Amino acid sequence: MVNKAIEMAITVLGSQQKLADACGVKQPSVWAWLHGKKKASPENAKSIEIVTKGKVPAYQVRPDLTGLFPHPEQAA
Repeated sequence: MVNKAIEMAITVLGSQQKLADACGVKQPSVWAWLHGKKKASPENAKSIEIVTKGKVPAYQVRPDLTGLFPHPEQAA
């Protein structure tokens, strides 16, 4: 199962390696996030939001962390 948010972040930045560099992790970590082997940390979820200029919001990277990253439609 491919993580669509991570896939979009890779597309925005151009490669798994570029996303890894932007988040300060190694490329195999990005591969693991993409393929659901690991979850991006909350810090990395926020980094992804920043480096994609909001195109991939943290709440999409970690939808399980609604306390940290509430969905905008549910935050109101």
